[in-house]
Amino acid sequence: MLPPVEVAPTESAAKPQVPRRSTGKRERQHIVRAPRPEPLASPPVPGVSAANLFPTVVVSPTGIVTPANLVANSVTVLTARDMERDQRRTASDALSAVPGLNLVQTGGPGGQASIFMRGTNSNHTKVLIDGIDVSDPSSPNRSFDLGKLLTSDLQQIEVLRGPQSGLYGADALGGVISMVTKKGDGPARVTGSIEGGSFGTFNQTTGLSGSQDHFNYAFNVAHFHANDVPVTPVELLPPGQKAIGNYHDNMTYSTKLGADVSENLALNGVARYTDATLRFTGDTFDPVTFASFPAAAQSTQTVHQVFTRGEAVWSALDDRMKSYFGVNHTNHWNYNISPGDAMPTITTGDRIKYDWRITTELARNNNFIIGAEHETETLQTATVSAQNVNKAGYMELQSQLRDRVFFTANVRQDDNERFGGHPTFRLASAVIVPVADTKFKGSYGTGFKAPTLNQLFVSFPAFFFFANPNLKPEESVGYDAGFEQPLFNDRVRFGSTYFRNNITDLIQSMSDAVTFTSTNVNIGKAITEGTESFVAAAITDRLRVRADYTFTRAVDATAGLELLRRPKERWSANVIWDPIDTLTLSATVLHVGSFVDGSRDFSIPRLLAPAYTVANVAAEYLVTDQLKVFGRVDNLANAHYQNPTGFLQPGLAVYGGIRLANHDVR
Repeated sequence: MLPPVEVAPTESAAKPQVPRRSTGKRERQHIVRAPRPEPLASPPVPGVSAANLFPTVVVSPTGIVTPANLVANSVTVLTARDMERDQRRTASDALSAVPGLNLVQTGGPGGQASIFMRGTNSNHTKVLIDGIDVSDPSSPNRSFDLGKLLTSDLQQIEVLRGPQSGLYGADALGGVISMVTKKGDGPARVTGSIEGGSFGTFNQTTGLSGSQDHFNYAFNVAHFHANDVPVTPVELLPPGQKAIGNYHDNMTYSTKLGADVSENLALNGVARYTDATLRFTGDTFDPVTFASFPAAAQSTQTVHQVFTRGEAVWSALDDRMKSYFGVNHTNHWNYNISPGDAMPTITTGDRIKYDWRITTELARNNNFIIGAEHETETLQTATVSAQNVNKAGYMELQSQLRDRVFFTANVRQDDNERFGGHPTFRLASAVIVPVADTKFKGSYGTGFKAPTLNQLFVSFPAFFFFANPNLKPEESVGYDAGFEQPLFNDRVRFGSTYFRNNITDLIQSMSDAVTFTSTNVNIGKAITEGTESFVAAAITDRLRVRADYTFTRAVDATAGLELLRRPKERWSANVIWDPIDTLTLSATVLHVGSFVDGSRDFSIPRLLAPAYTVANVAAEYLVTDQLKVFGRVDNLANAHYQNPTGFLQPGLAVYGGIRLANHDVR
């Protein structure tokens, strides 16, 4: 797995610049340093352009810090400033309006949140935090629950769309979501915030960060609490039964440390621990009528997540060659108990990964990467204990010709203990046309995903669901092609990308109408295709707008049926306005078209879920350089909608709070 690389694009950055090789004293650490912490907000910068709505540099497409206008991949970046301005407290909220994604969450905060990227399955997106694969080996589909990830310590989120197995291995058929946490720099700095609002919400954060000599540090604590979020549709309740709101409490502790041991050796470490509890309304099943309905008493889910990584970096040849060695460890402990259960269900998923790679600058803006990985993951339940090992090696070439032509190629070989070898690759190229500065881009790649340990070995006889040890890996071939066009000195920019994925042996749940049992099976073939289009403009130096439209067609090509929970149409619009230097206003409108879903208990396996539109607004006012007040209104029009079917999303909600920062602690 690629090591964590810290990048710090700024909204006020000018046109991206091509990185230059250092000719003076080399930087003492491989991680690109974030700028010294600035005041809580800064006034608009004259000469703003549409490019300010795009990232300056990205890492995930190639594994190397690269100006965004030089990559051929479709990538969306959310910065810490974006999340702070729009006041998105969880990763699921932050990602909800990203083009090419459909986010499905079972109710409000803390509910299971899944991402369907470009029409692929929810477990076809690899999620990384500081280079750590945070997927849960014990979950049924080995995915990561984005609803329990808090954003207060995140510096940047990169959403990389399209098959990425050539660089990232399994689980990246749809794409990659890579998150980087904040890194300390400059004098010691203390930050804190407090927020309250609807549904019994009471959130707090605090942090300490900085650097001294050759050592940098960042410590963060975040608490998210909501005690009464209505998520159960009244029409599903038995007569006389009242709905009970969800309760969610999340404590997250994180740290990032770095030290330059010598001119050539740097050591880095990150650690993250989450303790989250969700009390929710589950379902009661009647074995006589085979009917289910929301239970009268709540179930409890508690999760403990531990993510750690240690890394050593050796630099040589004036930083033209860097060797990375890292060790990752993840642990997911999941506790679930429902009314009437004699004992809780406890599952544990562990992963240990060793990774190594060398990055070599062959010539200016021409880089070669070679790497290897060894990963062991385990699943532990009351009745099942299973393990799998995967080894991999990969190579990548990143090349640039005369500032107009860019090319990336990678190839990877995975050796899975249970399913053998799987080669994958990806080719991507971009060309910027002279004079018009039109950028044409395209990519072609393959991907695969091995069945999870849960799918292979864990059965639920009480629910007539049985594991399938004969499952085969899913495989895909995907490509995309598109363009971007700047106008009026880049004050306006628009573009569109066509994408297609051909997936074979897609794993889906299948029921037998005769035996009333269900299991996972490999269906013959699935096709997902569509377009992602955008337009962005700097209307004035203080007013910026952006709109995105995604069309997706996702079908089971064997049965000729649409895949569930993939809306065909989805669009969003965002407005950012700074009427005065100390005040920032933002608004986001998200529309999700109708989609095929099943009922809450899937007694109706296919139904048409209606479209919905949600509007959110936010404001922040800088009282002093170190004190900010903020507030937001979510679901401004109080839209009533379910996604997925059977789970209400929160209605009109109002929040407000203050944020403090002390920039020099002595």
